[in-house]
Amino acid sequence: MPYVVLENCIKCKFTDCVEVCPVDCFYEGETMLVIHPDECIDCGVCEPECPADAIRPDSEPGIESWVKLNAEMAKIWPNITQKKEQSEESDSFNGLPRKFERYFTRNPGKGDL
Repeated sequence: MPYVVLENCIKCKFTDCVEVCPVDCFYEGETMLVIHPDECIDCGVCEPECPADAIRPDSEPGIESWVKLNAEMAKIWPNITQKKEQSEESDSFNGLPRKFERYFTRNPGKGDL
């Protein structure tokens, strides 16, 4: 059961999870991170590291659309393997409702550049 990044990552985009991932399976979009399901080894070390509580096992009910989005975006966004400074506004977006419809973009992030 791979892990999946959920809506609360949007506009928070903390990268604490990236730093602990032993297989570098995170990919960066402009407004959020995703996990590549074929690369994740189900170790779970990323889940407790996320300050936004936005990472869950893909077996949780009701997150099927997020499983699909993670798989889709991981194919086109750049890999990120190093922790970055988060935005000054990250904390203010943590927990906001309806972030997907308001802030999600398919635009890639910078990855490890």
